[in-house]
Amino acid sequence: MFRQLILGLTVAAVAGMGAASAQGIKRTPLQDIKYPAGHHIVTVVAEIGPNQLAGRHTHPGVDTGYVLDGEATLIIEGQADKELKTGDSYAVPAGIPHDVKTGAKGLKLLAIYVVEDGKPVATPAPK
Repeated sequence: MFRQLILGLTVAAVAGMGAASAQGIKRTPLQDIKYPAGHHIVTVVAEIGPNQLAGRHTHPGVDTGYVLDGEATLIIEGQADKELKTGDSYAVPAGIPHDVKTGAKGLKLLAIYVVEDGKPVATPAPK
């Protein structure tokens, strides 16, 4: 029963990620945990191909992660661009528009999203 609940939540999380997936990000769900009350924590492996922009977007909660492989520039509105490489970590505050521009190798990262219940994991942001 517990496994079915986790599977169901994972499927729901992936469905909620459709906006960002359409922008060229492949997300492989690892887990979806109900915590804290009114929220859930979604963990995925995200992959973006070489020399691409992920697409400017926001998340309803904190977006944090660890670069497993590759290089990219993290472009966060109101902050200096941050160069990311294998072994680096990052955090993007809730609701802040951001984008990722990958290098020649592309990017693979472990991403963790804190999401309010009923909200999508990612939403496209206007330029």
